[in-house]
Amino acid sequence: MRLAVYAVFFVAATASAQPKAPLLSAPVIDALAKELSGDRALETVKGISSNHRVRGSRPFRAAAELIAGKARAAGLDSVRIEEFPADGKIFYGTQRSRPPWDAEFAELREGDRVVASWDKQPMSLAEDSESGDVTAELVDVGAGAAESDYAGKNVKGKLILASSQADGVAEIGVAKHGAAGIISYAQNQQTGWWGENTELVRWGHLDSFAPFKTFAFMISPAMAKSYKDRLARGEKISMHAVVRAGQHAGGYSVVTAMIRGADPKLAQEEIVFSCHLDHPNPGANDNASGCATILEAGVTLSKLIRDGKIPRPARTIRFVWPPEVEGTMAILNAKPEWAKRIKAVIHMDMVGGGPETKSVFHVSAGPGHLPSFVYAVGQAFGAWVNAETYRYAATGSSAYPLISPAGGKEPLLAALDEYDMGSDHDVYQEASWNIPAIYLHDWPDRYIHTTQDTPDKIDPTKLLRAAFIGAASGYFLSGNVGNAKDIGLVLVQSSSRRALLANERTRDLSAERPNLNAFNAEYTRLEFESMKDFDLPDTKARKEERPIPRPLFYVPGDAGMVFKRNPEVRGPMSVFGYNYLTARLGSDKAAALKLLQYEGLWGASGDHYAYEVLNLVNGTWRVYDIRNYVSAVYGPVPIDFVVEYLRALEKAGVVTAVKQD
Repeated sequence: MRLAVYAVFFVAATASAQPKAPLLSAPVIDALAKELSGDRALETVKGISSNHRVRGSRPFRAAAELIAGKARAAGLDSVRIEEFPADGKIFYGTQRSRPPWDAEFAELREGDRVVASWDKQPMSLAEDSESGDVTAELVDVGAGAAESDYAGKNVKGKLILASSQADGVAEIGVAKHGAAGIISYAQNQQTGWWGENTELVRWGHLDSFAPFKTFAFMISPAMAKSYKDRLARGEKISMHAVVRAGQHAGGYSVVTAMIRGADPKLAQEEIVFSCHLDHPNPGANDNASGCATILEAGVTLSKLIRDGKIPRPARTIRFVWPPEVEGTMAILNAKPEWAKRIKAVIHMDMVGGGPETKSVFHVSAGPGHLPSFVYAVGQAFGAWVNAETYRYAATGSSAYPLISPAGGKEPLLAALDEYDMGSDHDVYQEASWNIPAIYLHDWPDRYIHTTQDTPDKIDPTKLLRAAFIGAASGYFLSGNVGNAKDIGLVLVQSSSRRALLANERTRDLSAERPNLNAFNAEYTRLEFESMKDFDLPDTKARKEERPIPRPLFYVPGDAGMVFKRNPEVRGPMSVFGYNYLTARLGSDKAAALKLLQYEGLWGASGDHYAYEVLNLVNGTWRVYDIRNYVSAVYGPVPIDFVVEYLRALEKAGVVTAVKQD
């Protein structure tokens, strides 16, 4: 996950009047608040995080069986584990399937000293390592990811010590210079706490599709420093590495369960609760927390329905536990009948980080190309939980403090912000499917992807609150309209936040102000119109797919070109462990594309721009229009960058130019 582009923090003041819950009736709100359990969700986190959950592996399957067993015991409908073959040759849209990977044994020794052990800590072996048995000298290659790091060093047949992630080191150190294996001390994602804890061991990974085979061990920066110091003094260090691991035949396992809808017609439509089950052990917040929390939402809704405390939803609610991104790509591409039924998604990826993780909780909206009232629903419940929990923390009194007995009492202070990339919600919302998703997630988290992402750092109160926001949002969207008239007010609040942000952003960008104002007006109109798809109260707006009003003047050259999407290429360009565009253009040409390197004024990366540019290709809009739209979302971008990227997509067969009259 990446840093979000903030809209606002919305925290209600401790006014004397108790704020009314939005959208759902008081009995439903009360039932959810009383039945949801953060402590129960934490027990599930502990069970999941005991497994090293690499896609297709035996421990992943164990975690899947755990989830399926709990779902069956709770009375959810149609609980099963779907299987999707993965062999490195099958494609699910733009995702090249990655063969499953398992490890049986791995140990790194210096003499009698065990330096790293799979049995003691599975994260010490990089994912996609292959078997080997090597006794060799250790050589320090610095970062190890550039040719210059190997100048004057003979690493052939030796073990190399490097600070870069294993896959980048392998391309040069192993493939070009013949190293026998890698010992990496790559640090974690850079946040404000980056580098403070030198005892952390980070998750490592090798290229799933590399034509050469090798292995990599992961050690802490502190341990690496001791080796670097010894080598710098001229000491020779010999190490013995043994690995029994590798890829094998198999596939992706995806747990799914349902709460069937009551309406004969609407039951054919689905609201999906999504997460991702895979992650190296322990992976408590990332993402045992999201998996446990959508299960808790399902367990609670199912029980309340059986007990007659809330009505059965009109639409069907489905819960899915796939491997991250690649599992979701398999579902949507291999089961198009599922994809057609999905109306909205509540996606949870890291929702339980306690105070020690330094995390900030987010309720994020969707991408600019997909206006929808759905995001405002999630943020309305997020704002209400902010208010209730702040009231309790500040005064000791609140109707709904949403606190677990073993959890904290801090206010939630969820950020209600714009689209942020980095998980399965990107797939659902990609233009191949255009399914709006509410994204609940923590960022930053100083322990993500390390051996310290453990259950003891998970706050059950946080899990409870995430479960409430998700369950309330999903239940409302499933057709159980309580205070439906409130939806208009919710959308006005959403539009107001967006207008305030636009005013702030255009203060020093007068040339872009008309463009951003046009975007906001059109987005708000389509946001209201999207309610039609859910049979919500008539807003007296017609259901039309109209773009931002386009100038009628002639646009010359490439800026006036129109492209259409190849319908056979479904999904974003960058998926999990595979980049569709890079595979077709070559790494050097793809990396040189200026749009991918661009950093927007408002915090967006080149990945954001590239994702949205492709989403806006519709066979009607000119490059000029796409540039203006994406600039309104993420900040001004040179039109030449957009042209270059679309030409690259054309060369890769993703889009084709439309002949102009």
